[in-house]
Amino acid sequence: MLRFVLLPSITLLSLALPTAAAADTFTPVRDQSAFVALTEGRTLRLATFGIRLNVTPDGRIAGEALGSEVTGTWKWRDGFFCRDMAWRGRPIPFNCQLVEARGDQLRFTSDKGQGQSARFRLD
Repeated sequence: MLRFVLLPSITLLSLALPTAAAADTFTPVRDQSAFVALTEGRTLRLATFGIRLNVTPDGRIAGEALGSEVTGTWKWRDGFFCRDMAWRGRPIPFNCQLVEARGDQLRFTSDKGQGQSARFRLD
């Protein structure tokens, strides 16, 4: 079952080990306009798990994970990316996530920054 940070089985998402503390510095994305500027026309990818997602400015999420369709909606609420999703037609519980950016990567941390994280490449 997907949990965006997408799959419970994707809990071991230390995809890149930093070589120095500064190399792992992510900057919080504080508002919706900044988030849209980062994601509009781009695909969020997590190649290890075959995840490709498009998050559109009009609040839609579409893509695939492990070869199956992902759909959903999102909104920005109190500084967090809040989304409802489904994978293989199964609902994924609503969750608000902290979004942070570094170069061509976005890190999503579930439960308003208190849960598990996943790093996506922006293509």
